[in-house]
Amino acid sequence: MKHIVIGCDHAALDLKNAVRAHLEARGFAVTDVGTYTSDSCHYPEIAHRLCGKITDGTCELGILICGTGIGMSMAANKHKGIRAACCSDTYSAKLTREHNDANVLCFGARVVGEGLALDLVDIFLDTKFSEGPRHKQRIDLLAAIENGTIDAQ
Repeated sequence: MKHIVIGCDHAALDLKNAVRAHLEARGFAVTDVGTYTSDSCHYPEIAHRLCGKITDGTCELGILICGTGIGMSMAANKHKGIRAACCSDTYSAKLTREHNDANVLCFGARVVGEGLALDLVDIFLDTKFSEGPRHKQRIDLLAAIENGTIDAQ
């Protein structure tokens, strides 16, 4: 069973709660890193908490939700070892796992409705990384950029 970590800002509280209930109904263990109220909060802090749960090995995959998904994905991608993708269509959700081995799905509560959000989550969680050499090499290149070990030439 995968352990999923989920977080949101104040713009996405209701959708986060719906996604969390959906994950629990599917049998996933879920860690919720907030926010827990509709009071204004700072999305980078939520993203930071979530990414820590992935990088320390507590959770395998994460879901971040804000107004558009863009801010959360930008904040998450500042963390070493995180490959966050902002998706608002099912094709992108599938290929970001299959080709990019994304470990964090981001989307916006002001962009997608609950039905599409749950579809995105299911596709993201049910799709496995295609470990062929072409995709693995690209993931390794991303890590090299992150680690500063790639030549910029």
